[in-house]
Amino acid sequence: MPLAELGTPIATTDLASGLTATEASRRLEQFGPNILPTAKPPPAWRLLWAQFVHFFALLLWAAAGLAAVAGMPELGLAIVAVIVLNGLFAFALEYRAERTAERLRRLLPQRVTVRRDGYLLTLDASELVPGDVLVLVAGDRVPADALLVEAYELALDVSYLTGESVPVTPSPGELIYAGTFVVRGQATCIVTATGMRTRLAGIAALARAERHGPTPLGRELDRIVRTIAAIALGTGSVFFVVSLLAGLSLLDAFIFTLGITVALVPEGLLPTVTLSLAVSALRMSRRHALVRRLEAVEILGLTTAICTDKTGTLTRNELQAVEVWTPRGTARVQGDGYAPEGTLQVDTNVFPALRELALAAARCADGRAVLRDGRWVPEGDPLDVALRVLAVRVGIDLQADEAARPLTRRYAFDPQRRRTSVVVGDRLVVKGAPETVLPLCRTQDKASDAVDDMARRGLRVIAVAVRDASALRPEASALEAERDLELLGLVGFEDPPRPEAAAAVASCREAGIRVIMVTGDHPATAVAVAREVGLVSQAPLVLTSRDLPADEALLGALIDRDEVVIARVDPEDKLRIARALRRRGHVVAMTGDGVNDAPALQEADVGVAMGLSGTDVAREAADLVLLDDNFATIVAAIEQGRASYANIRRFLTYHLSDNVAELAPFAVWALSGGRLPLALGVLQVLALDLGTDALPALALGIEPPSPRLLRQPPLRRHLIDPLVLRRAFLVLGLTEAVIELSTFFAVLAAAGWRPGSPVSEASTLLAASGAGFTAIVFGQAANAFACRSTEQTFLRQWRSNPALLVAVAAELAIFATLLFVPPLAHLLHHAPPTPLGWALAATAAPAVLLADTVDKWLRVRRRARSHQHDR
Repeated sequence: MPLAELGTPIATTDLASGLTATEASRRLEQFGPNILPTAKPPPAWRLLWAQFVHFFALLLWAAAGLAAVAGMPELGLAIVAVIVLNGLFAFALEYRAERTAERLRRLLPQRVTVRRDGYLLTLDASELVPGDVLVLVAGDRVPADALLVEAYELALDVSYLTGESVPVTPSPGELIYAGTFVVRGQATCIVTATGMRTRLAGIAALARAERHGPTPLGRELDRIVRTIAAIALGTGSVFFVVSLLAGLSLLDAFIFTLGITVALVPEGLLPTVTLSLAVSALRMSRRHALVRRLEAVEILGLTTAICTDKTGTLTRNELQAVEVWTPRGTARVQGDGYAPEGTLQVDTNVFPALRELALAAARCADGRAVLRDGRWVPEGDPLDVALRVLAVRVGIDLQADEAARPLTRRYAFDPQRRRTSVVVGDRLVVKGAPETVLPLCRTQDKASDAVDDMARRGLRVIAVAVRDASALRPEASALEAERDLELLGLVGFEDPPRPEAAAAVASCREAGIRVIMVTGDHPATAVAVAREVGLVSQAPLVLTSRDLPADEALLGALIDRDEVVIARVDPEDKLRIARALRRRGHVVAMTGDGVNDAPALQEADVGVAMGLSGTDVAREAADLVLLDDNFATIVAAIEQGRASYANIRRFLTYHLSDNVAELAPFAVWALSGGRLPLALGVLQVLALDLGTDALPALALGIEPPSPRLLRQPPLRRHLIDPLVLRRAFLVLGLTEAVIELSTFFAVLAAAGWRPGSPVSEASTLLAASGAGFTAIVFGQAANAFACRSTEQTFLRQWRSNPALLVAVAAELAIFATLLFVPPLAHLLHHAPPTPLGWALAATAAPAVLLADTVDKWLRVRRRARSHQHDR
């Protein structure tokens, strides 16, 4: 299709230089930003509706209906109030979490490569305009509709548009569309439509398939919900029988049982979980970790194995060519990063070979170094930019050579060949991994020894070779072209480890997380870097792709150990590694940045993509995107994931403790056959659950990570385990119940009541009930601080969560309202306590804290004795 037929903005584009910056700015103003449609979040009404139809809500609706039918409208209205208020609050949290997740996703704009003013630039996809010359490589998402001008072994995934799973291979002159992915090859094209003018904008919705089943947290919550529901119904049934035996009428027994059942339902569980995950995701984003699915937060906390790449994750990905080997000799290069200035240490007879190699390698590379904020930074692949900087330091005028000898053909890099080739003039230039290039060369001299020497010193090595291309057929494949080569030499790159990598690896080891290096680099280079960051010591297990057993069970047994380095892996190997480790019970986090890494990222429990160097395909497949490509960020995200899991356990301990104190009066009443008065009523229980306890429970859900989280193995136990049950039922809840009942009966006894006799004055019973209610509130205020840690006392960690201080203050304000506002006090059937009641109720807080402190001290002491015995 002639360019002129596509309209003026396209026809006026110069393919060699692209648009000028001035023209691009004018067109951006004319056509607007290139903002593509995205999948819409669930509508607000659907989120709201979901809060009223989940299992707990349906149970409460049934209870409200039965209360109304039984002639107890006050209880029915109270239960409806619980449903509505809890549903609205949960909706507000989930709606905010959805919007927060959407804002976090916008932190990761799509980057594209265009040619403007004769240079390749990397910019946000939103800045694309019609007429831009767009360069695409494998892994890119096509950011706009475009006319294909040049294509080198191009294959596109068009399933977003057509549903067709087989990649298509368009030819020059055809249109390609926004939303598709480049799965192979390279292309140059001219943008024809952007933003809402693209074909993608006309599609009503983007279908996104769910790739994971229920998460571990989802399965655990489902187990808890069903268990608590069974306990609530079972307890209610027991109390129903006891009530009838105690002489209550059938109607009163039913209402009494209904209230007990409702009181046991943890209405705040699901909102607290949502809040905890959302806050953890937000905290992760502040540490450069973007969570694409909230569910990934809790999976991160369970991670037991990390399969990490080397380049850019453990290292800085700031490549600099520092050594060049040629058959004539070796040259050394010094410089400051990507700055063009540098010094050479080279013999005169070696310089011509150095110059020839540097020119050939630079012509087979894209990108450039640009001065930004006083610092030279790469635009494009860092290795390619380093090669072009090398050519400049050698004294080559690349612009002049590119004008005199234009590039006429390119064979793009792919993971199988592990090399790239271009035809420049009548010469084919090949660069790539030495073990894939050297076998194609006629002579290798001592190149293999030089490769091993560089790799042992931690350098990343590539080989550069050439051949005559004058007789090369236009339709020749890469495998046909890349043979009978002449080796020009080797280039060694220095890529220093990140300064924080060693500490992050040590944290993983202390946290019981296995770290395995899985890299495409040379084994010796990988081991050198692994040793620098503390990943391995003296005798690591070093494997390459060909060493990996075909049987996944054998593969898992081989690599499920400390100090493992797997080099020269293919994307298919990463997929098998993730699957093998998962089969052995590991929760696996896998890093990846290439288009072919997507299957491995999807197979892993947590797929981790690179935000700076990763492809769009990898980021789409991942659960977590590292905005800084830093291994330490993975460790920080795991810490937040563990914190989220621990916070849910804190809430459950807090709620179950409250349940013990709330049910204790009913148990005493039932065991006495109704001869002892009831310290709390059903409406008081609901007021405690929904009114005073709600905010502290939510504050516990956003507790910051404890410094001890990464000093212990991953949390593989259930949310509710023996430790949670013992603390809730035998320590915290029991203490609250004892103080509550003691206060209640002491107030009655001070007024002349004796066991077995009725309470003579209604006001006395109201004041005693108010005292018991007060004791529970004070006890729960202290319990909130006790639940913050299973080991540290409240004195050592009470100020690090300001939200909890505010929540407890609000709890006390709500309590005062419920106790002193006459209509509310009348509805709840209680009154302000007597002076004795206040004095006794006030002991609940110190009693809970004392019991908690003693329990923690005893557990720490038992653990210390156990460790001494083990030694």
